Amino acid sequence: MKKGGWIDFRTGPFFVRLETRLPELLDTFHGLYGRVMETSAAELFDFHVAVKPPVGLRRWFRPQALFFLDGETPFEPFPRSHAFPLLEWGLNYAIATRAHQYCLLHSAVLERNERALILPALPGSGKSTLCAALMHRGWRLLSDEFGMVRPETGELVPLPRVIPLKNRSIKVIRDFAPEAVLGPVFPGTRKGDVAHVAPTTDSLARQHEPARPAWIVFPRFVEGAGCTLEPVADSLAFVRLSNNSFNYHLLGETAYRTLVRLVSGCERYHLEYGDLASAVAQMEALAAS
Repeated sequence: MKKGGWIDFRTGPFFVRLETRLPELLDTFHGLYGRVMETSAAELFDFHVAVKPPVGLRRWFRPQALFFLDGETPFEPFPRSHAFPLLEWGLNYAIATRAHQYCLLHSAVLERNERALILPALPGSGKSTLCAALMHRGWRLLSDEFGMVRPETGELVPLPRVIPLKNRSIKVIRDFAPEAVLGPVFPGTRKGDVAHVAPTTDSLARQHEPARPAWIVFPRFVEGAGCTLEPVADSLAFVRLSNNSFNYHLLGETAYRTLVRLVSGCERYHLEYGDLASAVAQMEALAAS
């Protein structure tokens, strides 16, 4: 923490200045990220963000926290006890609405043996649970939230941040990977109970290394189902990817060409699973093939 109450840190390609004096937020931030991301090298920042209590009685009565992006408040106040999820969601909002030098996919991305696995999915598909499980079986985390594709090269740019788990997924990962570092459970958020899994040390240390895409797998968790991996046609994969992009319509032809190259250069599958261990084994077999 610097004088004036801010932290300068780098996350993937972005430099962020965070202003806050909330000790509960700082404790969780350092508990999950350590001090690996902090930097003194930045002269220009991509995002100036702040998490602060509002003025007036809300500072004391049912305390709240506000997220600021360049002085603006894009969200309604959160309970102060939810300051850390507010920061994470705020950073996601900042990247999704401003980082248009990349084609942004709503997907998890992991790397094994210099090849990247892209997991695009809608909420409730089990993406984050599968992502956290793979990370604790030796895959390098690039991101749980953003597949950031560099249009000029087709490479995937890392953005390793915490993985949010919701409700039952929290216990699933605790049982599957007891070594995982989880932050506190934040009950009753807008997405239910949420806890965050810290990125592995290797993922943070290698956050400057892009990866070459090799597989696109659309996961879907179905209670009680077996585990099946079925090929997906390139045309369908393109449609599903474009529908899972934050800025496809904004980038226009650039996004179209980027996704065409991405789809044509990857193996494409649909994964349906009801058991996490089976899904991890299926992805391990895919990587070894």
